[in-house]
Amino acid sequence: MKLFTEHPQKVGETYSEHFVMASSFGFPMILAGIACVLHGLLPFLFEKTGSNTVRKLHFRMVSNRADLIKSENPSYQPEWCI
Repeated sequence: MKLFTEHPQKVGETYSEHFVMASSFGFPMILAGIACVLHGLLPFLFEKTGSNTVRKLHFRMVSNRADLIKSENPSYQPEWCI
C-alpha cells in the first residue's frame, strides 16, 4: 500500500487527489503531443499549442502549486527543491 500513498503524501495529496491532478496534466500533455506531431507534418497547424501547453502546465505544477502548498504549510519543501 505504501507504494500507492508515499508520493501523494509527499506532495500533500491523497491517492485519489493525486490521480485527478496527475490526469489533469497527463491528458493535456497527450493532446499537445499529438498537436506537435501534426505541426511537424503540417507546420501551419498548431504553431503555439505545444509551447502554450507546457507554459500553462509548468505554472500549475511548479509556480502556482508550490505557492499554494507553502501557504498551507510554511515548512513545505517540494521534492524538486531537495
